[in-house]
Amino acid sequence: MATIRIPSTMRALTRNQADVVVPGATVREVLANLDASYPGIGAKLLDERGAVRRYVNVFLNEDDIRALRELETPVKDADRLTLIPAMAGG
Repeated sequence: MATIRIPSTMRALTRNQADVVVPGATVREVLANLDASYPGIGAKLLDERGAVRRYVNVFLNEDDIRALRELETPVKDADRLTLIPAMAGG
């Protein structure tokens, strides 16, 4: 199962856990299982079409999934997904 690093701004949705372990063979499956275990977090990560929101960055180990196969990127048990919401301001 993959370990997912949850940003502090979303930890209320994961019972304040910084890391959660979730099964799945692809990034899409892992995120779907994350939402099944912690309802509501999926809406923060994915838009109404099921794509990763443009202000959310998802890294598989050290690589941005946008440079890989996006949501269809394969995930192994020892992998780590990191969720990083973009910062805005002025």
